[in-house]
Amino acid sequence: MLGYIIRRVLIIVPMVLVLALATFLLLRLAPGGPFDAERSIPPEIVRQLEARFALDQPWYVQFGSYITGLIDGSLPSMKRPGETVGELIKTSFPVSLLLGSLALTFALVTGTAAGIIGAIRQNTAWDWATMSVALIGISIPNFVLGPLLVYVFSLSLGWFPPARWDGIATMVLPAVTLGLAYSAYIARLTRAGMLEVIRTDFIRTARAKGLSERQVVFRHALRGGILPVVTWLGPATARILTGTVVIESIFQIPGLGYYFVQSALDRDYSMVLGVVCFYAVILMFLNLAVDVAYTKLDPRVKLS
Repeated sequence: MLGYIIRRVLIIVPMVLVLALATFLLLRLAPGGPFDAERSIPPEIVRQLEARFALDQPWYVQFGSYITGLIDGSLPSMKRPGETVGELIKTSFPVSLLLGSLALTFALVTGTAAGIIGAIRQNTAWDWATMSVALIGISIPNFVLGPLLVYVFSLSLGWFPPARWDGIATMVLPAVTLGLAYSAYIARLTRAGMLEVIRTDFIRTARAKGLSERQVVFRHALRGGILPVVTWLGPATARILTGTVVIESIFQIPGLGYYFVQSALDRDYSMVLGVVCFYAVILMFLNLAVDVAYTKLDPRVKLS
């Protein structure tokens, strides 16, 4: 397994470089530039700025300077004087990470519980109710759900603040808004996996041995039924972290997604490139972690 992990880690480097190159070329092909503004800038200042960020050099020289700056942490932001891309990621990513972790925890707890109930109470009112709620959660986009929750629980009931990020109460609505759709997916995957497992011979054998229904469900059936969720969880975790963009904009949360959108609108090449590479590395390592976890949950799976 160690050799497999080392090979996967080594593959990450060229994959990130290819993704970075594609992102860089797309940014350069997009209309506008980082120093285009409504207020005219003196030409000599524009030339100085372009020289500072290597914009007056050929594209391959620019790309090389950006990658070098990302590696050693010295790449400056084009729109935030005095700050490097690494510093901005270091200060803003923990906010996005906390929001994503809360949303993922909410999704795992509620989704797994709903999926188990739907499987062990198949074709009953409990099953129909949990799957109906899951369908609603999948159908409503978070940019609709967020303002709706703000209107109901903040403006109407006054239970939670409508915005900010400075306490437990301010984290509830953003986490629920982000995690509800993922909770619905987990519920459906858990239910499908559990239904497949509880019909197998070893579950019938466990019941024949006199094990309680709780032991059968949580000790035997859940371990096999949760495998589809584990497979889905790696990319989903990355999507949660990168999907905080809309949520951070709605609730005015100073996370990495919020700054990423602003950087894209401002054509801040260095910041956009840094965030894309950062999220790409996270995604690839999460996929690797899922592959390793899969072997622990299912001994039949071997890494080679």
